[in-house]
Amino acid sequence: MTIPLTVRDHISAAPHRSLFLAGALQGVLTLLWWVFDLTGRYALMGSATVWSIAPTWAHAFLMVYGFFPFFIFGFLFTTYPNWMNGDKVKTSEYMATCCLMAIGVVLFYAGLLTHKVILIMGVEFMLAGWGVAVYVLFRILLGTAPAQDKRHARVISAALLMGWLGMAAYLLWLVTESPAALDFARHAGIWFFLLPIVLTVSHRMIPFFSSRVLDNYVLIRPYWMLWLMLACIGAHGCLQSLDMPAYLWIVDFPLAGCAFYLSYRWGFLRSFRVSLLAVLHVSFAWLGVAMTLYAVQSLVYMLSGSMLLGLAPLHALAIGYFASMILAMASRVTLGHSGRPLELDHITWILFLSFQAATVLRILADIVPMIAPILYVAAGLAWLCCFVFWAAKYAPIYWRQRVDGKPG
Repeated sequence: MTIPLTVRDHISAAPHRSLFLAGALQGVLTLLWWVFDLTGRYALMGSATVWSIAPTWAHAFLMVYGFFPFFIFGFLFTTYPNWMNGDKVKTSEYMATCCLMAIGVVLFYAGLLTHKVILIMGVEFMLAGWGVAVYVLFRILLGTAPAQDKRHARVISAALLMGWLGMAAYLLWLVTESPAALDFARHAGIWFFLLPIVLTVSHRMIPFFSSRVLDNYVLIRPYWMLWLMLACIGAHGCLQSLDMPAYLWIVDFPLAGCAFYLSYRWGFLRSFRVSLLAVLHVSFAWLGVAMTLYAVQSLVYMLSGSMLLGLAPLHALAIGYFASMILAMASRVTLGHSGRPLELDHITWILFLSFQAATVLRILADIVPMIAPILYVAAGLAWLCCFVFWAAKYAPIYWRQRVDGKPG
């Protein structure tokens, strides 16, 4: 007699299910909170709310450490064993990561409304969940045969450790109010954690996926260029930490040039023949755009002392590259690991293109400061609408059986 599986069984059947589900919900909640704060702060609707910490730093934490990691761990728990022919991640391990981080996020929101002590407890739970994930992934990295190609995995593992340290620094800031701790958390989250991981995954997966669907495709994956780009990223992070924005262009122009070169060689234009592939290429193209904006702003600052573009480069990177790539990769993984055809339907394609509008609107907010508050809210609403519809479409897949009846 076959015992029917419950929703809980389905959610815990594979690493990506619980973590992607939590990430999808967080993608909605964090922008819902942020839009609420913006509309009150700029008197567009209601009045400003008093939070237990500055909303800007809460927003930065929720995005960098409270949103992206759910998708990153869901992806890595699935791919690490495949990349290195290692043991599968145990159900107890990936569920512990998800539950601890999810509890932490809930406490973080509660602490924003009530007291910083509760918020601190939330970050501690998230650190614990992150620690479980880092331990598991390092165990796979170090426990598999040396003959396996571990170049990508080594970079990603080091970046995960830097992310954990960045979150620990944020916790230290909450406890001590040390500006140095907050600065490290901010810069480490972007330049030593997120960008190295998303770039390295792009370097491994985009040419691979392209070779599977494009005819006569030559797989190009230059490692020397990856090392150069990672060096530029590290240098950028160090220069920002040292408050030396006038010299960022020295590393940002080469980084942008490499990104544009790879985008071209990986077949940006050809990718539009297959929409599921095109979303990855469009997302990656934002890296070149973002680093060009960073480089131009740095050069202008060196010559005039003016930060011409404000936070536009940061949001081109964070929304255009990071968030778009998360949306693209999560869609692909969800389809592939639910037994569905690897085809992006028209609705998801429209959602992805609409999501690009959120990036453009947020960039324009720093370029056209006269209407910046309206553009802030418009960008937030664009993100929110896209993620609500994406979550409504994909989240139910995580608590249902695969359509092909296979386990996982």
